[in-house]
Amino acid sequence: MTNLSVNHLLGIKDLTEEDIQLIFQTADHFKEVINRPIKKVPSLRDITIANIFFENSTRTKLSFELAEKRLSADVVNFSSSNSSVKKGETLLDTVNNILSMKVDMVVMRHSSAGAAHFLSRHINANIVNAGDGTHEHPTQALLDTYSIREQVQDLKGKKVAIIGDILHSRVALSNIYALKKLGAEVMVCGPATLLPKYIGDLGVKISWDVKEALEWCDIANILRIQLERQQLKYFPSLREYSLYYGVNKKLLDSIGKEIIVMHPGPINRGVEISSDVADSKQSIILNQVENGVAIRMAVLYLLAQKRQN
Repeated sequence: MTNLSVNHLLGIKDLTEEDIQLIFQTADHFKEVINRPIKKVPSLRDITIANIFFENSTRTKLSFELAEKRLSADVVNFSSSNSSVKKGETLLDTVNNILSMKVDMVVMRHSSAGAAHFLSRHINANIVNAGDGTHEHPTQALLDTYSIREQVQDLKGKKVAIIGDILHSRVALSNIYALKKLGAEVMVCGPATLLPKYIGDLGVKISWDVKEALEWCDIANILRIQLERQQLKYFPSLREYSLYYGVNKKLLDSIGKEIIVMHPGPINRGVEISSDVADSKQSIILNQVENGVAIRMAVLYLLAQKRQN
């Protein structure tokens, strides 16, 4: 397989296992490129990409921009905070105005679930979903599973626990889809108030005990508490959350085995994860950041190939 089965990357749900493996194989080549002294290739020299972010972002935005520049694409950055959106312009009008400047691809983050899907039906450009509300964040799931693959080679049969605020996390849903497609077993763990009601329908195990989840898993992906999305109080205090669901060195040492520790960032040190765990040799958090550039280069390159075909 040399081409993706999709014209846009809207979510992991739309990808096949073959698509994911193709992205990983392409990322392997680009990881070698970004570790060279000269880190640039002319693969997207004639392509213009617009990064349209309606929500705050540091890692994802920087990672996409770096990936685009490593591929020699022309890059246009758009931030809603200082745009005509503040004057009442709609999403479709904003994007159509940008496309009229002959943009080929759009990388978009939006607070509304389904925004990328809506856009893909109305405009003639490849769309990459950089996160839509609490729905999906496909490139984060791809870089997370790629990082696990680097450590264990084959994900089939591996046990991955996703711990934290599952209810408000787009990373959790995309990771569940990706891990299941690659043959891994998945458990979600968190307070009952932060677990979606029908999460079990996705074929995942459920635990409310963080120690039980850590004893069960080979890899723990720890998510932050998304306070900016919470309209209600889901637990008494951050201190209490940290006491019952925070992962610290004492807890890790008590489970009697070494597991891989991941976090998509940003980290709230001392809340969901302690500094001695985040900075330990079991942690692959910085590997995830590095792999994010290679994965996003692979996604952009493969979608551009579809455009040319």
